[in-house]
Amino acid sequence: MKFVLGIHPNALAYSMTTLGAGMMNSIFNFYYVKLFLNQYKISEAAFHQAQVVFMIWNAINDPLFGYIQDNSTFACCSRRQFSILYGAPLYALAFLLPWFPWKHYEEGDWQSGLHLIIALCAFDGLLTFVLLAQCALFAEISTRHESRLQLIKYNQVATLLGSTSILFCGLISDNMENFASFQAFAVLVAALATACMCYTGKYSTSQYEQREICMENANLENGNGTLSWSSVISLTKQIMTEKNFLLFVAMNFFQVFHLAFCNNFMMIFADNLIPKDVLSSSLRSIMYGAGFICPQCLVLLSHTSLKKFGYYRIILFSFYFEGVAAAAMFILGSEHYYLLAFYLTTNMVVVQASFSLFNLPLADIVDADLIKHKRRSPLSSMVFGTNALFTKPAQSLAPMLVVTILNQFGYENLNNEVAQPDPRLFFGLHDAMFYLICLVPLCIAVIQILAWAHFSIQNSHLTAVH
Repeated sequence: MKFVLGIHPNALAYSMTTLGAGMMNSIFNFYYVKLFLNQYKISEAAFHQAQVVFMIWNAINDPLFGYIQDNSTFACCSRRQFSILYGAPLYALAFLLPWFPWKHYEEGDWQSGLHLIIALCAFDGLLTFVLLAQCALFAEISTRHESRLQLIKYNQVATLLGSTSILFCGLISDNMENFASFQAFAVLVAALATACMCYTGKYSTSQYEQREICMENANLENGNGTLSWSSVISLTKQIMTEKNFLLFVAMNFFQVFHLAFCNNFMMIFADNLIPKDVLSSSLRSIMYGAGFICPQCLVLLSHTSLKKFGYYRIILFSFYFEGVAAAAMFILGSEHYYLLAFYLTTNMVVVQASFSLFNLPLADIVDADLIKHKRRSPLSSMVFGTNALFTKPAQSLAPMLVVTILNQFGYENLNNEVAQPDPRLFFGLHDAMFYLICLVPLCIAVIQILAWAHFSIQNSHLTAVH
């Protein structure tokens, strides 16, 4: 493998999909809720209906596409690079769906609800198809721990660059106030993202790219090579009977829940618990930006520690840190505003940073499955997809549960007030928010420590898989 100016070409090619997807995903997740609620005037009932449909589709499409990519006889599905190359343009088109209304929506228009359902499902479906192939490529580029750490390093740089799309989009469109400029920028981002992902499809390579397109287990092959439900069930059962896989899924479910909790509510909690005269608007912007930028920096800085201690101990340490920090904040109370701001930021940074390492244990699980079942090539997509089947619902459950709790203490009234209400009316709400930001991370940390302590692949950084 040739190096140009110290750059590893295969790692660069792999990370280009992260860059393209990061630019689109950041904008999509940050703006679509505001767009449909404020501009398209979708009803609350239609919004929740769309979220429920999205939650179901979000869970089932990962194992579905995983099975197809691992077992299809079509090169556009079975070859990871081709899945990314051909899926990229469709992924970009799905990204553009929300930003162009079908008509001028009236308040409560049923078509805005249908628009949201189609936009969410199309975007997540194509995102899954492309990024699942990239996740499988991560496991198949190399089985060496050091090579995988190199991919993580390049990936974090790409994620860091991709997350800046939020900054430029806000500046160009005045935070979506200039909608025509927003639409033009979205088209530009879609074009750039397509080019980035196509670079991965053209120039990335893996050690399994010459594999035969067939079923790995001879007992599961059928004569005509078509897919069967018995094959799906048998392969999934093999994956799900692995103790390490079950432990990882349990731990990962709560990590996804915690991450959604931080991403969706950090701004809401900070705005309500920290007075505006204590923390200025500019400092709040820095605080929110740090929550998205610092995780990538932290992972890049921990590269040496990952080589020395391995991902298992780093992830375990992050759980202990989250638990201790949450307990300390709960004891100190909500009156220490600067400490509370620091806690909210560091909690989000640590959760996102540790989550960025989760491809490493999943890749080791893929390797272990390959060796145990003597497969000719790994079931990478099925392992990643089956994991997503059980963890993706947490992305929808977190906001649904938290909003339900907050509404019990009057958050809905606070949110709907045109004039700023008397803060004394919402002391109960503020207490509930403070308990949530302390007790949710604390409880999650305890559960994750209990699950992760029994994960047996703890020293893959010391032993290479042959």
